[in-house]
Amino acid sequence: RMHPLPVVTLVLVALCSLGSVDSSAYDKIVYHSRIRAKNEGPNVCALQQVLGSKKKYFSTCKNWYKGSICGKKAMVVYECCPGYMKLEGMKGCTAVAPIDHVYGTLGLIKATTTQQYSDISKLREEIEGKGSFTMFAPSNEAWDQLEPEMRSALVSNVNIELYNALHFHMVNRRLLTKDMKDGMTLTSMYNDLGLYINHYPNGIVTVNCARIILGNQVATNGVVHVIDRVISAVGNTIRNVLDVTDELSSFSAAALASGVMDKLDRPGHFTLFAPTNEAFENLNPGYLERIMKDKTVIAALVNYHLLKSVQCSEAIMSGSVYETVEGGTIEIGCDGDSLTVNGIKMVLKKDIVTTNGVIHLIDQVLVPNSAKEVMELMGDSQATFTDMVSELGLAAAIGPKTEYTLLAPVNAAFTDKVMSIDQSLLKLILENHFLKLKVTLSELYNGQLLETLAGKMLRVFIYRTAVCIENACMVRGSKEGSNGALHLMKSLIKPADKSIYQLLIADGRFKIFLSLMETAGLTDLLKQEGSYTIFAPTDDAFNGLSKEDLALLKSDLTALRTILLYHFSNGIFINGGLEGGVTNLLKTLQGNNLQVNSSIHVNSVGVPDSDLMATNGVIHVVKNVLYPADLPVGRQDLLVLLKKLIKYIQIKVVRNKDREYTHTYYMHIIAPFRPFPQSFFFVHLIIHSYYF
Repeated sequence: RMHPLPVVTLVLVALCSLGSVDSSAYDKIVYHSRIRAKNEGPNVCALQQVLGSKKKYFSTCKNWYKGSICGKKAMVVYECCPGYMKLEGMKGCTAVAPIDHVYGTLGLIKATTTQQYSDISKLREEIEGKGSFTMFAPSNEAWDQLEPEMRSALVSNVNIELYNALHFHMVNRRLLTKDMKDGMTLTSMYNDLGLYINHYPNGIVTVNCARIILGNQVATNGVVHVIDRVISAVGNTIRNVLDVTDELSSFSAAALASGVMDKLDRPGHFTLFAPTNEAFENLNPGYLERIMKDKTVIAALVNYHLLKSVQCSEAIMSGSVYETVEGGTIEIGCDGDSLTVNGIKMVLKKDIVTTNGVIHLIDQVLVPNSAKEVMELMGDSQATFTDMVSELGLAAAIGPKTEYTLLAPVNAAFTDKVMSIDQSLLKLILENHFLKLKVTLSELYNGQLLETLAGKMLRVFIYRTAVCIENACMVRGSKEGSNGALHLMKSLIKPADKSIYQLLIADGRFKIFLSLMETAGLTDLLKQEGSYTIFAPTDDAFNGLSKEDLALLKSDLTALRTILLYHFSNGIFINGGLEGGVTNLLKTLQGNNLQVNSSIHVNSVGVPDSDLMATNGVIHVVKNVLYPADLPVGRQDLLVLLKKLIKYIQIKVVRNKDREYTHTYYMHIIAPFRPFPQSFFFVHLIIHSYYF
C-alpha cells in the first residue's frame, strides 16, 4: 500500500510535468516576470523598457541581472499581465479583462488603429461574427512606422488593399503562443500565403520577423497577438531576392560560382548575412579573383555568411554564437537598434523575410579561416614572425598551391638575443618552423615525426594539458586555412642534433656524473636510441666528497646503479608539458616515482636549467643528487656518504610501533643526522615514538 506522502508527491510531479509540456519559452518568460513583480500585487508582470524608447521586453535572467537590452540600459516597468486589469484602489491587477470578440478585444488592448482599419475595410463584421481566428494585430506605433507611401496606398483603397493586408495578418484558427513552434509555417487568410513563425529560447516569438509584444489576448471567436510592425506578403526565396537586388550582384556571382545558389532556392530555414557590392570592393586587391578560381574556397566564403536557422533581428537581445553552414561560428549581437556581427556594427538593412529564411545586408565580407591562406591567418601576437618571414624571403618557399603547416612563435619568443643572431642562421632556424605537410591539431599524436623545410625531423609530444613539438609547446589558437594549418608556439623550436651523452660531454658540467655512469656500466643508456628524461646532477652536486668518498660510492655497484637510475625516466617530459598546480609523478628506471612540478622542482629540489633537447631524450640540470624515499641504504659507511650527498630528505613520523601515521616534510640538511638504532638506514628519517 502506498503511503500518502509519496502519492501527493507523485501528483505534484505529474502536474508539473503537464505544465511543462503545455508551456512554451514565451509562457515561461511571462511566468518569471510575474515572480519578479510579486511584491507589486497579484497578476503584475515586470518588464524591461529600453531607456529612450518605447520598446519593452519580458526579459531573460541574463538581461534582467545586467539591467540592459542590447547593451542599452533598461528600466523596470510594471504592468498587468496579459488578460488582467487594474481596479481603482486595489493593489495589483485583480480584475480579469472582459472577454469579447476579436474586434472588441482590439479596443481593450489599445490596438485602436488596427481596430479602426478593420472597421473601414469591412473586416469588422467578419471578426465580430462566428469563427475561430488568430489575428496578429500591429500596434499603433507599428502603423506609424510604416512607410507613408505604403500606408497611404492601403488607406486609399480600403475595400481591397487594406482588407487584403489585414487578412494577411490573420489565420483561420485559434493559435496561442504555446501552439507556435519554431520554424512553423501558417496559412494566412489572404491567398493562402505563408506566415513564418519563429519561437526562440529567450521567449521571443516572431511572425515574419515581427515580434509579438503582447500575446494570448483570448477572444470569444479567437485570439489576438499584438506585433511590433506591419507585415507584408512573402513569396520570394533567398535566391529570388539575390537575383533582383543590384547591390548584391557580387555576392550573387560568388554564390553561383560556389554552387551554393541552388540551396538558397530550396525550402529551409536560413539566415543570410549578405555583403553589398561595396563590401566586396573593400577586400584586399586580387583576393576575390584568386578565390573565385577555387570552388572549395569560394563555397567556404559563401557558406560562412549562412546560418542554419532563422535569426530575426528582434530575437537578438544579447550576443550569442551561431554555427554557420561552413562549419565555423559567428557571434550575432546587438547594440541598441543595430545588429552586430562578431562585435562589429555592420548590418545595413535587417529582416528581409523570404519563404526559406531571412536576409540581413552587411557592409563587410566575412572571411572564414578556411577561405584564407595560412600566412593570412597570423595575427598581432605573431607579428614579429610574420615580419621575419617576409624579410628573410621565406614566403617565396610557400605558394597558394602548396600545402604546409606553420609553427609560428609568438612575439615574446623573439628576444634581443634571438634578434642578434646572424641572418643566415636565423633563416635556418625559422625554416624549421615550416612543415612540408598540412597537419591539423587533431592529427597530431605522441611520437609523430614531422619534416621541416630545412629537412629536420621534429618530434611531437602529447601531454595531458599540452601539445609540444621538441622544446616548444603550443598556445591556444590553432587554425586551419585553405592551404594548410597554423599552430602558435610559446618559444622558438630547437631541433635536437646530439645524443644525451654528446650533450653532457660537450657541456662540461657533468664529469663526475659521467664517471659514475661509466663505473656503473650505464654509459650506453646515454648513447642508445630511445626516449628518456634525465635529471643530470652537475659536478657541484658532489661538492664535499673526497676521492675516498667517490671510491666508496663506486665500490657498491648495486647502490650506485640505484642512485643513478633514479635520475632517469622513460619518455620525454619537457617543462611546458608538465601540468601546473599539481605534482606530476614520473616513474624512474629505478622503479620509484619522481615528484615533479612545472616550476621545475624535482622532489622539492629546484632545476636551474631545463629542456636541453637530445636526439634520444631531454636533459634537466639539477644541482643535487636525488634519492628515492623508502629505499633502505643498508650500510653504515654508505649512509655516512649519503649524508654528504643528499641535500633534501623526507621525514616520516611513526607514532607507535603498531600503527604508522605518515606526515611528510621536506627539509634542507644543515647539520649531519644520526642513524637511529635498530632501524634500517633510510635517506628519509624514520622517527619512532612509543606510547608507554
